[in-house]
Amino acid sequence: MGDTAPFVLSPKTPSMSSLSPSPHTTLHVEHAAALKDSAPAPDAGAAFVLESKGTWWHAGFHLTTAIMGPTVLTLPYALRGMGWWLGLASLTVVAAVTFYAYLLMSRVLDHCEGHGRRHIRFRELAADVLGSGFMFYFVVCVQTTINTGVAIGSILLAGDCLEIMYSSLFPNGPLKLYHFIIVVTVVLILLSQLPSFHSLRHINLASLLLSLGYTFFVVVGCIRAGVSRNAPPKDYSLSSSKSERSFDAFTSISILATVFGNGILPEIQATLAPPAAGKMVKGLIMCYWVIFFAFYSTAISGYWAFGKQVSSNVLKSLMPDNGPSLAPTWLLGITVIFVLLQLLAIGLVYSQVAYEIMEKNSADAKQGKFSKRNLIPRIILRTLYMVFCAFVAAMLPFFGDIAAVVGAIGFIPLDFVLPMLLYNMALRPRMSSPVYWVNVSVMVLFTGVGITGAFSSIRKLVLDANQFKLFSNNVVD
Repeated sequence: MGDTAPFVLSPKTPSMSSLSPSPHTTLHVEHAAALKDSAPAPDAGAAFVLESKGTWWHAGFHLTTAIMGPTVLTLPYALRGMGWWLGLASLTVVAAVTFYAYLLMSRVLDHCEGHGRRHIRFRELAADVLGSGFMFYFVVCVQTTINTGVAIGSILLAGDCLEIMYSSLFPNGPLKLYHFIIVVTVVLILLSQLPSFHSLRHINLASLLLSLGYTFFVVVGCIRAGVSRNAPPKDYSLSSSKSERSFDAFTSISILATVFGNGILPEIQATLAPPAAGKMVKGLIMCYWVIFFAFYSTAISGYWAFGKQVSSNVLKSLMPDNGPSLAPTWLLGITVIFVLLQLLAIGLVYSQVAYEIMEKNSADAKQGKFSKRNLIPRIILRTLYMVFCAFVAAMLPFFGDIAAVVGAIGFIPLDFVLPMLLYNMALRPRMSSPVYWVNVSVMVLFTGVGITGAFSSIRKLVLDANQFKLFSNNVVD
């Protein structure tokens, strides 16, 4: 891919105006112009969905929405499977490794851009650096798993939150979980018609503020629940079975991978106006300041308040089926509203890769993005995608289990393995350097964790399948 790149001026190349008007120079200029004229026009996916107009803080908004979502409500549940010390240690390790991995990924993208090959898609970056067509399709499959899994989980959690609020107001009401899933899906279908990633920048700023807001309310609610008269007994013990403890620990690590997962960093960096070098790091630092506050406060307060009885959605622990609510209704109401609003942004962000693939194969870049030729296929395909995700969410209500499976199969390969491999292959650090061996160690460790976590997560999903019937009104922990 790099061998066929057109003539590009680098910082070491003299400007065109300083070149002497020799026949040799004229030949190079004419050759560059000819290559530019003959270069294919950007495909519709790049032109419409991944348009590059953003700043570093826009990238920070996108990153925060992609990482800091209502999956934070599963963090106490993740600690339940490991206990205090192992749980907090794992939380810290996963946070450090993901920050390091995203930093390496950004450097690889900057490196390729500096050599005249700016990549706006994860799949094309992997295929270019690793020189394998297999990697192209591997990343496509894994990203599809992530996007679909997050969309399903977001729809399910949004419907569950609505059902929680409805049940508190109308305990014997006729509406079921799948009714609320339909409501959420209709809203997402309407918002999905926004054509580009960059057009979500203001929505994702609101998403960042909403995530800080509901995190604050959840922490306050958990502290209040933990000191109330009706607080559940604080039992932090683990399973007595050694094998069960091992499976629970690997499932929890898979959930942590999902909570910190991204899987679309190249597509987010593609929204930056070129040159993108250095901008993504600023956005990443901003994102992780938000994460530090939100993740640790939620994990510690939720697990402290409910111990081993905590639900996969800590909001359900604050509103138990039996007994009085453990938090004020107004606090839970505001929290649910904030969560719902942010879920809309998350659903939009993680759908962008799927929409980009659809747009690339169905739209005509030579016509306007809102032309009849492009608008009708966009509405049909995006609607069908959301309907499919909603159907699976209603049929299989496993929020915690879905998070674990997506983490093991999707986020661990893309966020814990490939960035290190791409860095070692693209920038080629010396084999004697610490960076090289740190990258190799992380790849080996998390490959093993991913395989074991996938087995543990799928095993729990199969076991939980016996606890419900299709289109159940309860989300299984």
